[in-house]
Amino acid sequence: MSKGPGLFSDIGKKAKDLLTKDYNSDQKFIVSTYSDAGVALTSTAVKKGGLSTGDIVTQYKYKNTVVDVKVDTESNIATTFTINEIVPSTKTIASFKVPDYNSGKLEVQYFHDHATFTTAVALNQSPAIDFSATIGTPTIAFGAEGGYDTTSGNFTKYTAGISVNKPDQSASIILGDKGDSIRASYVHFLDVLKRTAAVGEITRKFSTNENTFTVGGSYAIDLLTVVKAKLNNHGKLGALLQHEVIPKSLLTISGEIDTKALDKNPRFGVAIALKP
Repeated sequence: MSKGPGLFSDIGKKAKDLLTKDYNSDQKFIVSTYSDAGVALTSTAVKKGGLSTGDIVTQYKYKNTVVDVKVDTESNIATTFTINEIVPSTKTIASFKVPDYNSGKLEVQYFHDHATFTTAVALNQSPAIDFSATIGTPTIAFGAEGGYDTTSGNFTKYTAGISVNKPDQSASIILGDKGDSIRASYVHFLDVLKRTAAVGEITRKFSTNENTFTVGGSYAIDLLTVVKAKLNNHGKLGALLQHEVIPKSLLTISGEIDTKALDKNPRFGVAIALKP
């Protein structure tokens, strides 16, 4: 694949991951195993309130093809085929779910040194079409995405964004929700491994005149332990601690509290991921 500007979904992703990834208020247990034949098996169990759910994901890699099969406790079977380089510089992704036979989707991604394009089409009688395009370089990129409903003949979404990236920092601005919201974010990495960082994000909803400002960061205590925290102007405070117990096996403890309603019970979550 090329070293171009990346997909449109990559714009603002570094800030989003720092503010959302690994935060959870559920009890989660993940076990993964791998074989030399290219097969990976991941089992996940989640307890949220009094409800327990789970799933098993099997992944098989062979040359330029990856097959994922996910079976959950509600008897849903989701299958995804990812094939690289059917045509040079492309990635093709086909997915479907049983018993929901209208959930099929076919996506094609094209990568160039100065542009990327994606098109996704639902595989049903009234297909929805999603598309995106990004132009630029790994340093600066401009992009847009849209969604079109062939049944109603209306656009379901249109979004535009710009990102500026340097080795130790990343900034982005995204105009979304059909022009009804704008989100600006900035991330500054403070170490070479990018495990210690500071992030700020501001979002404005024009229809409601609502502003949300969030600051956060991560700090690597040592090579095995990372702490993260975030706080927004509505008083929502989140924090987590993640420790690598043994190689590739992570213990994550996170929580969230509303500082403007301390009489309410805070939410805490524990996630254990074992990946030998």
